Amino acid sequence: MTKGHSSRGALLTANLPQLQNLIKRDPAGYKDEFLQQWNHYQSVMLIFEQRPDEQADRFRELVTFIAQVAQCYPEETASFPSQIASLLLRSFSTLVPDTRKTLVQNLVMLRNKGVIGSIELLQTLFPLLAKTTSAPLRSFIRRTILLDIRTANQKSQNHKLNRAVQAMLFGMLERGMGSEMVGDKGKLRERPADAPRQGMDEAVWAIALAKELWRKSVWNDEKTVSIVALGCLHPSTKVQKAAYYFFLGDDEDEAGSSDEEDEGPDIRQLKHQRLVKKKTRSEDRKIAKAMKVVKKKTKSKTDETTSTNFGALQLIRDPQTFAEKLHDHLQRYDKRLSLDHKVLIMQLLSRIMGYHKLCVLGFYGYIVKYLTYHQLRVTVILVSLAQSVHELTPPDVLLPVIRKIAQEFIHPGVGSEVIRAGLNAIREVCRRQPWSMEEDLLGDLVEYRKSRDKGVMVAARGLLQLYREVNPGLLKRRERGKTASMAESSVTPLPYGHAPKPAEGIEGLELLRAQDEQPQDGPEWDEWEGWDIESDSDASSSSDWIAVSSEDEGDIVISDSEEEATDRQIPTGVTLGTAPAQIAENLATTKILTPADFAILNKGKLESAASSMMKGSRGTKRKALSTANPAEPEAGTFVTEADIMGPRKRVKADYEERMASIHEGREGREKFGSKKGKKSKEVPSSTTNRQKARNKPVMMILSSNAVRGKKRASLREKQQRLRKGKRS
Repeated sequence: MTKGHSSRGALLTANLPQLQNLIKRDPAGYKDEFLQQWNHYQSVMLIFEQRPDEQADRFRELVTFIAQVAQCYPEETASFPSQIASLLLRSFSTLVPDTRKTLVQNLVMLRNKGVIGSIELLQTLFPLLAKTTSAPLRSFIRRTILLDIRTANQKSQNHKLNRAVQAMLFGMLERGMGSEMVGDKGKLRERPADAPRQGMDEAVWAIALAKELWRKSVWNDEKTVSIVALGCLHPSTKVQKAAYYFFLGDDEDEAGSSDEEDEGPDIRQLKHQRLVKKKTRSEDRKIAKAMKVVKKKTKSKTDETTSTNFGALQLIRDPQTFAEKLHDHLQRYDKRLSLDHKVLIMQLLSRIMGYHKLCVLGFYGYIVKYLTYHQLRVTVILVSLAQSVHELTPPDVLLPVIRKIAQEFIHPGVGSEVIRAGLNAIREVCRRQPWSMEEDLLGDLVEYRKSRDKGVMVAARGLLQLYREVNPGLLKRRERGKTASMAESSVTPLPYGHAPKPAEGIEGLELLRAQDEQPQDGPEWDEWEGWDIESDSDASSSSDWIAVSSEDEGDIVISDSEEEATDRQIPTGVTLGTAPAQIAENLATTKILTPADFAILNKGKLESAASSMMKGSRGTKRKALSTANPAEPEAGTFVTEADIMGPRKRVKADYEERMASIHEGREGREKFGSKKGKKSKEVPSSTTNRQKARNKPVMMILSSNAVRGKKRASLREKQQRLRKGKRS
């Protein structure tokens, strides 16, 4: 027995995978063999810490073996995960790449087997993101972190894990907050030799992970936004840009771009293989399928990056303090930051000010110096200026800004595009704060409506139409127009700081009274025959129903269903605001409104806006229709560069653009050419004699004249035949 046991132990020592399989089947029967390997691991571990180059292969084999069977002996291997984690954190830079990969993979395996928890694993993996220089290993660590957090929050929010991970991310950011701001302008882009790089890289990954978890809807709370908001004030410009792009709804930052998800198949490689390999229909289908995948990914990526992250802006803690810190950061490091970086800060600050209606008065004094027509990216700066203005912005602060735009952009010494941009920018600012305009300046600006340039004329007319609607008193009498002159007594703009009166009732509610008075005997009511309310027995048996007496039935009117109500037409001659206030009040207190009723109200608003548009000018049409549709956002909440530049004439396409358009039109189209003898014809024809000759048996054509003629041909005839084949 002793001899057999010793021979079995020697055999299993040399074959760890076999011992691993046997231990998983019978842990108690092979405990002695495992303890032997465990003691061997402890001794190899001591040697490996002193001399990592020696016995590295044996050390990796033992680590993999113990990680595979650790769940079978939890008491003996209790210290194994902490040993692996401490070795990675302590000696990561000195380990060879294979050893790093093995240790990380086995640590993740222990998490999957339930030997360690998520918090213990993530405490080890987070610092490794900034330390590793291997792209595959970094990508593996990043995917493991995201997958572990996403799986833990799949069924319900794991608050304990989320709080622990968010605390780790805060710590990664705060470790680098004490360093000096370097900047990204000119020579400042080069990092000094003594700059702490570890803290910067950790902060970059903290922002990248927080953004990814927000994008995947794993985290959508205030703490996640606070993590990214802290990155906006980090000394590293790379960290700042990653945080700015999160709030701006853009994904152009390069943090972790090499580790992003797969962007789809390589179309250029597939087309190259199509040219080299044999042409088959399966290859054509493969390329077509790959093209659809790439177009779908490109479209989804474009849709994700075209709007502001309003959800994150809404969850900013103490937005006034945050906006003031951004402004101080912008002014303090004005000479160290590049123009692109400062424009990013302006965009973020302006959107926060406009969304939360904040007043950071120093921002307008700072932005004035960039309001020149020869300034780079001046359109984006004008957009930032317009987005920062709201009805609570003091007009006295905006008056110098409006004057500066008028002096720099609107005069005969500049081009028509510059004048158009200046007029549109002033219009967007005045749309949000109409009191920021002076009467004399407005009179000079609206004179550009007589310009020969169409873009300038449209911009000036837009400004004129705006003040005809909001404050016609600033315009000269001949410029107010017929509609504004007739409604001048009713248009009284509120002074600055005065809030509008609260709404009284629901606008257009009298339309429902007219609907109820219509006869209910039309064809649309035929389908309601046979419909009945639940019986009294059913109503009494249900605890959710409350009995209502017949005397009170007439006081409450239950609205029609949505399908029927949307098909009903609004009576002609009924417009908003014509019914007495008492009728609207009675309807509001005695009628339960449903989505179908609100659909009728919206339909009435559209018709009322259309009727008022027929009486007014073209500028009133767009505003009336946009305000009548509740599905559209409020006019002026978001500004783009196209709004500042206005309508532009299409530039003539160059040769490359024309050829790209031609090739795009040929995609999916049938190839040109003759269909003679082809199966793709509508009526297939017979094959030719030459095609038939190819399928004949060899013995039938050996005695033919063609074959005999080749045999009897002279050398001269053979040379001519060869030359003819080369030319063809």
